[in-house]
Amino acid sequence: MLLGLVYGYWAAANNRSGGPITGWNLLFGFATAIVFAALYLAVQAVAPRLRREQHALLWAAFAGCAFGFLYQQAGHTVVRSTIMALGIAAAVFAVAFYRYYTHEDAAGRRAG
Repeated sequence: MLLGLVYGYWAAANNRSGGPITGWNLLFGFATAIVFAALYLAVQAVAPRLRREQHALLWAAFAGCAFGFLYQQAGHTVVRSTIMALGIAAAVFAVAFYRYYTHEDAAGRRAG
């Protein structure tokens, strides 16, 4: 829940660009926090049931989308936000796949 609140605050701060805090800005921050937390919990529940490739891909997609949304809220174009999000997603995929590849067998069970 704390991670969702931090994300929501960050998105609201990026959205207002250093301007005054308004009611709509607070609503945006809380709505963003709720959606982020719900998606995070969904990924947390579903990802371990997937094979290692899909597991890493799901976390990469989540991280890329989360970063791209924050980056776009800072006032960057959609194209630049997409390019940056793809870069973050690729990095997360590489790290996650390596971790799952070295710690799980092909069926997704922890190697022990």
